[in-house]
Amino acid sequence: MKVQKTTIQEPFVFTTGVVGYPLLFVLAIWIVFWMEIRFGWDFTRFGVYPRTVEGLRGIIFSPFIHSGIKHLFHNTVPLFVLSLSLFYFYRKLSWKILFWGLLLSGGLTWLIGRPAFHIGASGMIYVLAGFLFFKGIFSKYYRLVALSLIVVFLYGGLLWYITPIDPKISWEGHLAGLLSGLVFSLIYRADIARAPKFEWEKETYKEEDDPFMRHFDANGNFIENPDGEEEPEYIYHYKKGREDDRTPLE
Repeated sequence: MKVQKTTIQEPFVFTTGVVGYPLLFVLAIWIVFWMEIRFGWDFTRFGVYPRTVEGLRGIIFSPFIHSGIKHLFHNTVPLFVLSLSLFYFYRKLSWKILFWGLLLSGGLTWLIGRPAFHIGASGMIYVLAGFLFFKGIFSKYYRLVALSLIVVFLYGGLLWYITPIDPKISWEGHLAGLLSGLVFSLIYRADIARAPKFEWEKETYKEEDDPFMRHFDANGNFIENPDGEEEPEYIYHYKKGREDDRTPLE
């Protein structure tokens, strides 16, 4: 992939997909967990198992598999918030980040992970958190920088879990996700969504050329015809209708 040229995307728009898609992601994860509980299934073997051919399937399936209700809850809440932010602020890039982030973070986990099943959506959470944070900083656009600060405020503690502080936690998956988010923020750093400027906000704006402002003099008095043009004359024609046109209908 190569870095793209600077492009200005469409302004931030709140659509049904902004909330709908994150809800679908969370719902799918909860349905998989419900199926495990309801039918006594165990999908752990579908997680990422590093450096084995069978373990490659976990790159796709592992984000939907969780070990318990606590693990599920801790992952689905930030996943919803971060994916919602992604679809709102980076609508044009959202599906690219999700698709390639899933593959890259899962692939890195498969390469560097310990010989165990790595499961859970935390890898994707780190992809989203990393992308939203670094992308906002690189953009230097006040709305996106503010989003970066919010991500740090809410999920800054995630940094602790990219190190091996707990043998039960896949820090390799977390690190792979964060690095993936950083990579995508660099690749797409030139894609910035900005709201369109009003005419009076542009550098080329001149008050004397503004059609509205030309209707006011220096004292703020309204001028009906700023160009001195005479009011056009209008000729009205009246046509008398036939008397039977007013006859009521039964």
